[in-house]
Amino acid sequence: MTTRKVRVLVAKPGLDGHDRGAKVVARALRDAGFEVIYTGIRQTPDMIAEAALQEDVDVVGLSILSGAHMALVPAVQKALKKVGLEDVVLLVGGIIPDEDVEALHKMGVQGVFGPGTSTQEIVDFIHQQLGLEPA
Repeated sequence: MTTRKVRVLVAKPGLDGHDRGAKVVARALRDAGFEVIYTGIRQTPDMIAEAALQEDVDVVGLSILSGAHMALVPAVQKALKKVGLEDVVLLVGGIIPDEDVEALHKMGVQGVFGPGTSTQEIVDFIHQQLGLEPA
C-alpha cells in the first residue's frame, strides 16, 4: 500500500513582499518529507484557495509579516470554504502579536508560529494535527 506524502501549501497573502521566512519553512517542511507547494508573494485569498484546491493539500500555511493577519486570515478562510476546503489544517506564521493568537485560534487557525519557532516544532505540529507518527 502506497501512502501519499502530506501536501502543504505555503502562501504569502496580501501586499507583504518579504518571503525569506516562508522559504525557510517551506524548505524545512520539504526536508522533513512533506510535499510543499510555495505560491510566492502577494497572493489574494482566492488565489490561495484555488491553489490549495488544485494541489489537493492537507495543510495551508500563511506567512504574514504585514500586521494584516486579522483581516487576511478570515478572507482566506472564506475563500477556502467557498472551494470546499474548510477542513484543511490552517497555520499562520510571521509577526503575530501575542494578544492576537487566541483570537486566531478562535477563528479556527490550528497553529500560530512566531519568529524564533523551530522548524521541527512546525513539522511535529503538522504530524500531530494529521494524526501521523513523526517521521
